[in-house]
Amino acid sequence: MRIHFIAIGGAIMHSLAIELKKMGHIVTGSDDVIYEPAKSNLLKHDLLPNQEGWSTHNIDINIDLVILGMHAKLDNPELLLAQKLNISLMSFPEYIFKYSRHKKRIVVAGSHGKTTITSMILHVLHDNNIKVDYLLGAKIDSINNLVSLNNNDVILIEGDEYFSSPLDKTSKFMHYNPDILVVSGVEWDHVNVFPTLELYKDTFKNILNTTSAESKQIFYCGDDSFLSDFLTNTNYIQPYYLPKYKVENHQFIITCESQEIPLNIFGKHNLYNLEAARLVTLKLGVSEQQFYKSIQSFKGAEKRLNLIKENKNKNSAVFYDFAHSPSKVSATINAVKELFPNRYLVACLQLYTYSSLNVDFIPNYAHVFKDADEVWIYIDEISMKKKNKEKINNQFLLDVINHNKISIIKHQNHLKQYLYDFQFDNSNLLLMSSGSFSNINLMNTFSE
Repeated sequence: MRIHFIAIGGAIMHSLAIELKKMGHIVTGSDDVIYEPAKSNLLKHDLLPNQEGWSTHNIDINIDLVILGMHAKLDNPELLLAQKLNISLMSFPEYIFKYSRHKKRIVVAGSHGKTTITSMILHVLHDNNIKVDYLLGAKIDSINNLVSLNNNDVILIEGDEYFSSPLDKTSKFMHYNPDILVVSGVEWDHVNVFPTLELYKDTFKNILNTTSAESKQIFYCGDDSFLSDFLTNTNYIQPYYLPKYKVENHQFIITCESQEIPLNIFGKHNLYNLEAARLVTLKLGVSEQQFYKSIQSFKGAEKRLNLIKENKNKNSAVFYDFAHSPSKVSATINAVKELFPNRYLVACLQLYTYSSLNVDFIPNYAHVFKDADEVWIYIDEISMKKKNKEKINNQFLLDVINHNKISIIKHQNHLKQYLYDFQFDNSNLLLMSSGSFSNINLMNTFSE
């Protein structure tokens, strides 16, 4: 087939384009801006557009399929021409379902933890030589591409609740029709798409209702208030809970009957994620013993509580996490503090997403920093100006966030100075953002 991607630069979009080319399809794509690592990945596979931007020259009647990314607008000239020529149009979740309609589909959904749960499942399956197709949100050590379509009998899909495409305002996960569904928890997010909590909950109600059949299986976090109130436990609807654990010598250890399982990951939220992954892998033929042996070598997904720097005395460290929503920020701070209770903890959050920059949503962050000793809030005002966002008043942030030691940082150079001045003396710095901290090279900053 000849397949053209409109908005090829997205993490999943460019990964899917690469995979389809490997499968023998003729693939082209376009985008108005492409960032790393997508740019290098596309170049490596000879898929990088000759120039950025949209052009009707990319669309002709010989194209069999256009895959439309969420980044494109409804007035995109390539989209308009494809519609005029009656070329088949799909979002990537529509394409994935069409590809996998005869496979067993496992979908991992939830406001938080879905990337880590999916990564854990994939890591354990790979470690036990069980092959599955997959669609993953972030890289792990054992894989090269975020998408793998190798005609296996099972496909593992990270299911996002965000819109499918500009033409399709259905949540992505609604396209997949899962045989096994995991829901990690439901906390209001994406306020630009779901302006109220009820609307956000409704999209999860939809997928839970469509998966509630005896031929299917739902695993959900039993400590999530929305899920535990909405679902009724049966043989095919099963909750999971925090496993027994202890922390020794700065390491989380699961205590299972008489067995102790030391882990590379840490934090209660990751133990919940581990339980979800365990239940899914048991359904796929992995034994309890195999699971616990394999999970010990799991080091986490990319940008999920990664260690950036540890000083030579090993009494201070810098961590980076993709956390951005209130519950993620709170869970990540709690994880670092529980692992290192006697170290001074500086929690630095970049307000970057549409939700976190919304003055009506920001009060949801009021109490998330209680386990931190010091708080830095970073807002890139230059970036906000480019996005036509209104400035957020410093005093508003100080009044809303419940902490007695807060610094508000609004310029890249000022943030750099804070990072340079950080004292590695029995202290940890936790950097949290779904953005890039204004493209500051954090590894280089702390390697000097």
